[in-house]
Amino acid sequence: MSESAPNMQGWALFLDVDGTLLELAETPQGVHVPTHLKHLLEDVRWRLDGALALVSGRSLANLDGLFSPLKFIASGVHGCERRTADGHVLRPEVDAATIARVRGQLAEFVRGHEGLLLEDKHYAVAMHFRRAPEMQDEVYRIMNEVLTHLGPTFALQAGKSVLELRPGAWTKGSSITSFMQEAPFAGRIPVFIGDDVTDEDAFEVVNEMKGVSIRVGQAAATRAKHRLGSVSEVLRWLQTVPPVVPPQPAQ
Repeated sequence: MSESAPNMQGWALFLDVDGTLLELAETPQGVHVPTHLKHLLEDVRWRLDGALALVSGRSLANLDGLFSPLKFIASGVHGCERRTADGHVLRPEVDAATIARVRGQLAEFVRGHEGLLLEDKHYAVAMHFRRAPEMQDEVYRIMNEVLTHLGPTFALQAGKSVLELRPGAWTKGSSITSFMQEAPFAGRIPVFIGDDVTDEDAFEVVNEMKGVSIRVGQAAATRAKHRLGSVSEVLRWLQTVPPVVPPQPAQ
């Protein structure tokens, strides 16, 4: 990046979790947040006067469990849940009976196929096939089938060895847009770091705001303008004061 990096005090920092702050695991339950990462995030939050938020596909309850005793400003389930700086949690209204019916159908499918895992996020359901990659086509088939029953208010979200059905009106990008209208983020320069196709809408939003978009991992088609090679590089980058925007452009 040829232009100089903005002063960190003027940044609003948004961080994906899995694949960005934490290495991916075989299952969502297989990750552990080390104490040094909690200390690092707490320090960065302090340096930014509170303008740090987690933006994750995980639920808020799951994030709170992982990062306990810390509780961050955050959005979960790809923007469906959002906790503001004052602790107020915003959630969508969904048809609980329809979701329960879909959840039961998918659970029955998973029970019949070893290696699959169904993750219940209340407002959304995700089917993981990292331990059964040969099932990818079948997972896509049944999830698309279920999507037709849920109707146009739901969307199918692909990720790394996971496919998720979620309310379609919310995204990680929409959550960042909302955060940027509120204290302590308003008036700052948005910076978002993510690693997956699920983060692309957030990269686009941040780019439109003239912010800094950073994708983690090896070269891949992306809207992000910059790249960090790995989780460990992200953590080293967060330790710098002020942080230096990665010099390599995204491919």
